[in-house]
Amino acid sequence: MPSTDVVELILKDHRRMEDLFRTMRNVEADRAAALADFAGLLIAHASAEEDKVYPALRRYKNVDGDDVDHGVHEHHEANEALLALLEVKDTASDEWDEKLEELVTAVNHHADEEERTLLNDARENIADARRAELGQAFHEARAQYLKADCGSVENVRELVAAAGD
Repeated sequence: MPSTDVVELILKDHRRMEDLFRTMRNVEADRAAALADFAGLLIAHASAEEDKVYPALRRYKNVDGDDVDHGVHEHHEANEALLALLEVKDTASDEWDEKLEELVTAVNHHADEEERTLLNDARENIADARRAELGQAFHEARAQYLKADCGSVENVRELVAAAGD
């Protein structure tokens, strides 16, 4: 049975995002399909973290609440970069490459920071059984977001607008 440890599930998504970035950088690949996969994954992943994982992490005294807040802020930045790429029509254009690199920078920065702060704190301070519970909740929420086509340009546009309010 695959792991339900929330830390492992989040790391697995981060590695999948890196794979999709490689595909989106490849001029011979189906960049539009990779972007559609990426958009769904990014939005479902971040939304499930914000719904199920971050609130739980806030309750642990050895997990820095500022790191949680910063993670949410970086999700908004990644959503803005994602929207900018989703709105580029020509996947062979210089604009596509430019917007892709902006997205890569935003997402990789966040993933790296999250792995060094929140996920390490979670590993050290949260019991295995609780991490498994959080992982199950994360997995279920993520699946619901994916089923709802959360990566559509319309939905990403709404998320970006809502974060700007």
